[in-house]
Amino acid sequence: MNPIQRKVDKIIEPQPVVEGAGVRLKRSIGTRTLDYLDPFLLLDHFASNDPADYEAGFPLHPHRGIETVTYMLRGGVDHRDSIGNSGSIGPGDVQWMTAGGGIMHEEMPQVRPEGIDGFQLWVNLPASLKMTRPRYQGISANEIPEVEAEGGARIRVITGTVNGVSGPVSGIAADPVYLDVSVPADASFTHQIDRGHTAFAYVFEGEASFDDQLISHTRLVVFGDGDRVKVVTAESPVRFLLVSGKPLNEPIARYGPFVMNTRAEIEQALRDLRQDKFVWSGPE
Repeated sequence: MNPIQRKVDKIIEPQPVVEGAGVRLKRSIGTRTLDYLDPFLLLDHFASNDPADYEAGFPLHPHRGIETVTYMLRGGVDHRDSIGNSGSIGPGDVQWMTAGGGIMHEEMPQVRPEGIDGFQLWVNLPASLKMTRPRYQGISANEIPEVEAEGGARIRVITGTVNGVSGPVSGIAADPVYLDVSVPADASFTHQIDRGHTAFAYVFEGEASFDDQLISHTRLVVFGDGDRVKVVTAESPVRFLLVSGKPLNEPIARYGPFVMNTRAEIEQALRDLRQDKFVWSGPE
């Protein structure tokens, strides 16, 4: 059977929002335009050289039922959580946090001359893992392999596999692929994606043709189904995130940092928070 190239289904312009204690960012998944892209719940891009846009940060707050993925390009973020993790993530680092049944965490951007630039993606958990034990995977930049593909593209492999090279993040229910792809001018890049999996690209530098449609930064490209994605550049290079994952096809009930399957489970999360029973306390 001949492989089918994925078509561009939607092109989304990120929306400006203010989150946390006053952080200005751009959101492309989790808006009125694109509420949900199963299994992906949210994609935020925070980038600024003005400390007033980000220094207030994200003080201690709860999560349940999801995974949060923070990937830094520039600057640094200090973090800590209720299961004992703390530290700082810098350029090229990844923080993959499985909130499971309940975690409190804090992310505070550091004011530096270079400013800040990075992404946060929320990945849904299936019903069977909503209340699982929280888990934290902190991946430093030097642990993320970079692969050079035919045609000159360079790919940082966070999770998934490119040319037999696998990323360091593992054990994720949605079977995700998360790549940081740089394609030089006058080149092309093709990547195989499992049929039936949701896939998108977030173009954050330069421009390229996706399925013969010229897309400039900053835009989110949602792909239809198929077996592969092809990207072609002309005079300008391009850099984008390429992300895919297995849809859960389950009902969603969401309220701020909680994403469950029913409204009753959301109400239980709120009761647990009020009664200081929120943080996961299940069996080891």
